[in-house]
Amino acid sequence: MTHAVARQGWGEAQLVPEVERLLRELVAKDDWLPEAFARAHPDFYQQYLLYGDPLDRFSVVSFVWGPGQFTPVHNHTVWGAIGMLRGAELGQAFGIGESGQPPRPLGKEERLEPGMVALVSPSIGDVHQVRNAYPDRVSISVHVYGGNIGRIRRQVFAMGDGAAKDFVSGYSGDRVPNLWAGEGA
Repeated sequence: MTHAVARQGWGEAQLVPEVERLLRELVAKDDWLPEAFARAHPDFYQQYLLYGDPLDRFSVVSFVWGPGQFTPVHNHTVWGAIGMLRGAELGQAFGIGESGQPPRPLGKEERLEPGMVALVSPSIGDVHQVRNAYPDRVSISVHVYGGNIGRIRRQVFAMGDGAAKDFVSGYSGDRVPNLWAGEGA
């Protein structure tokens, strides 16, 4: 991944297919994720940092979804690849309209099963809501983002009126502190 990101002249159009290929290889087997980065919380989904590029060019995280857990409708502001490692998740893309209008679903909800990869980016659509497909067990996905996702200022969108609210997600757990806590974090 580091070599792919470092290639001169590679923009999103060239890089993301390579990221997708590498992530597909990573999630093809479910025998490598340490337990410390696979722990569910009873109330909130968890985002554990697995690797943060020292130059903030990309980050790799595990998302651990407890039974029935879901995100709000949110954006990323950078490209991303989501690979399903264990269980399944459902993702619904949304369009954001004018102020005062609720987010509108785009297309059908997409189901990711182990080994599958989905892509997001501002150029192809990066506003969505994601949820654990199972009401009774944990699901885990691995995400690669085009930046340090734990410190990027992003937005969540209210379902009622579409109001955008800024947030910075940070990371879960105590194994890897946010070493990049800088301006805006």
